[in-house]
Amino acid sequence: MAAAAPGAAGDRDRNTEGRAEQARPRDRLGRPLPYGSTGVPPIDETPRPPQETLAYARSLLDDGRPFAAHEALEVRWKSCPEQERPLWQGLAQLCVALTHAERGNAVGARRLLDRAAGHLGAYADGEPPTYGLDLDGVLACARRRVQG
Repeated sequence: MAAAAPGAAGDRDRNTEGRAEQARPRDRLGRPLPYGSTGVPPIDETPRPPQETLAYARSLLDDGRPFAAHEALEVRWKSCPEQERPLWQGLAQLCVALTHAERGNAVGARRLLDRAAGHLGAYADGEPPTYGLDLDGVLACARRRVQG
């Protein structure tokens, strides 16, 4: 029996270690493109310290790539100290809300914005480090962009 083509039903793209890894190119909003298409470059998924993560995510947002910014924040979320997870999860969800808004999915954008607000609000209540972020200001900016 012949091997299934990459991305075919029941088959997943895999990296050199055999772990699942998306090989299809993506557009700037994270939507998969046909194999062989030219998409945006994938992000560097190296875990970074907090300030570097924020700067990297900000540069991706400035480039109009909220989905990629979400991925960068998700790397930090999965590698940060336990007590900081609500911060990084909330920030990643804000970027997903922006992605949904740009894709025209207003319902999804509002839902992710609400989830993000919950995580960021719970995090801010504990007086933990915010790495110079005004969480209320960040949330207000995201709300303006989502509600457009």
